[in-house]
Amino acid sequence: MSDNGSIEKALELQGDGEAGDGSSVDRRTFLTRIGIGACAAACGGAGAVALDFIHPKVLFEPSPSFVAGRRSLFPEGTVFFEREKKVYIIADSRGVYAMSAVCTHLGCITRFRSESRVIACPCHGSVFNMEGDVMGGPAPRSLPWLEVRLNEREELVVDTSVIIPAGTVFKA
Repeated sequence: MSDNGSIEKALELQGDGEAGDGSSVDRRTFLTRIGIGACAAACGGAGAVALDFIHPKVLFEPSPSFVAGRRSLFPEGTVFFEREKKVYIIADSRGVYAMSAVCTHLGCITRFRSESRVIACPCHGSVFNMEGDVMGGPAPRSLPWLEVRLNEREELVVDTSVIIPAGTVFKA
């Protein structure tokens, strides 16, 4: 009977996988809990993505127009380069005008050469005169002219979003 007692005890311990105190979990319960946890994680992730999609993503761009300064800051014969806006502000005997400093070839930022009074592209060698016309190099078009106007405080305002015909000079 001692053999029978030990077999019964072994079967009792093996039975449904529990040792009698409820501390162990059988394989089916474990896999069920893992599956429910994975589904909950997937639903939580999908909910987070849906909430992020609903929240608007707005990119605020700086204004295309900027105040260059009073007219007295631009005496005749000066060329001012506004590095941040990539614009040349040029004053001559006719008045004040603004041109884009972005080369029409591949978009490099041009540089004013005061000794030869030309605007040159350092990347591929395009050269522009003070009117923005192509004098040499691979640039296909002249530099675009930009709108210049006065604001209510009598300051020059350059609008980089408005391209005007070449030769249109602001007289002030």
